[in-house]
Amino acid sequence: MPFLSTRTTGQILGLLGATGYELKEETLLSRAFSDAIHPTRIIPFYFKATGTLQSDDVTITTLVTNNRFRVFKQLVERYRGPISVTIHIPLPLHSSFASLKPDHPSRVALNNLHALYASSPLFSEHVDVHLALSPFTNPLSAGKVPSPEGEGGRQFNVWRNAARLFARTDFVMMLDVDFAVCTDWRGAVRDTLRAAASGPNRHLSRTARLQLGGINSADIVGKLREGTAALVVPAFEYALLRLAKASPPVIASFHASWAPGHNSTDYEKYYSMPPGSHTVYRVEQYQSAYEPYVITSKRVSWCDERFAGYGGNKAACLFEMYLSGVSFYVLSDHFLIHQSHKYEEEARREEVDLSHRYFALGTADLPSFQRKSNRKLYADFKEESCLRYLYRYYREGTLHAERAANAREECKKIKNIAKTVSQLVND
Repeated sequence: MPFLSTRTTGQILGLLGATGYELKEETLLSRAFSDAIHPTRIIPFYFKATGTLQSDDVTITTLVTNNRFRVFKQLVERYRGPISVTIHIPLPLHSSFASLKPDHPSRVALNNLHALYASSPLFSEHVDVHLALSPFTNPLSAGKVPSPEGEGGRQFNVWRNAARLFARTDFVMMLDVDFAVCTDWRGAVRDTLRAAASGPNRHLSRTARLQLGGINSADIVGKLREGTAALVVPAFEYALLRLAKASPPVIASFHASWAPGHNSTDYEKYYSMPPGSHTVYRVEQYQSAYEPYVITSKRVSWCDERFAGYGGNKAACLFEMYLSGVSFYVLSDHFLIHQSHKYEEEARREEVDLSHRYFALGTADLPSFQRKSNRKLYADFKEESCLRYLYRYYREGTLHAERAANAREECKKIKNIAKTVSQLVND
């Protein structure tokens, strides 16, 4: 997704208006999200928070479907800081909310959103809500026969990009809504950024000095500001370190059964760090399926919007971020806890049921097709991204620079282009 410079959407429209040409906001946003499955309409700041924001704060960016409002409220109540959320509400093609009957699921979902936002003052203080409207719904929701609108509503990367684009701080945390914030990583990062900007360490408080030293002084802070460092907050299925180290373990790292997703965090090293040490260590063994939850500058690369449904979408975000020169650093004093919920099991069971329905109707197995499509897309995406970044670094004359190191090392693992990487590097 293209970056819209530092001007706001309103300022861009104003500049165009001053030339005598009127560009509708809807047109500008459709271009910004041009890789989305259309028709999809993004409505920024449907609700806009009234709380005071500081540029060096950390905004959680997340996405929510209308069956996850309860767990989203828990996140808002725990975080008590800025949140930019994209909420997807299916809207039938060529319809408006006003044209729908009061008991229509889309009207009910919007009414539930209004009730949610009014349920706590924390929403109006901290939460910016952006709507993603599309006709893509669950084909089973219309009854026994799949809706002609078909499946395709889960455009996770489109929603992630919207939430980040409209975040109003310089730093963001890309987080799934069903995680509990357990430690004050927001305060640690914010205080470290401010401490680094305030001058030599001798002028800082003892706590600030520890935090500044913990995040490796000005080096990592500078990289975080310029968009070449990402701070990893390790994720778990449940809390308490002693339970993880029990024999057998009572708890495990998040998605422990899918090692490539989080193993690069190096949980054994994490467990070895003394509590309260403020230690930050670098991820040394990156793998292309790595999906950590990270704090970054808003200036890092955007998520590829071609993915729809489950599989590959978040990994693509992190993979391109890595190729662009971002290094990952783990915060050893902090962690997140994943909360299992019934809707997750239902969503996956729903995909199985959907496959059976399509099979019974003599049609394609759409959910299986989507997963296969995303696997193929991700494989092609990795190759395409490698070629794009390698060519960019080559043309810039920076292929041998530190920022290109990630691309040099990662792209040579891809069989189809390993020879090309070697030729470019040795040219």
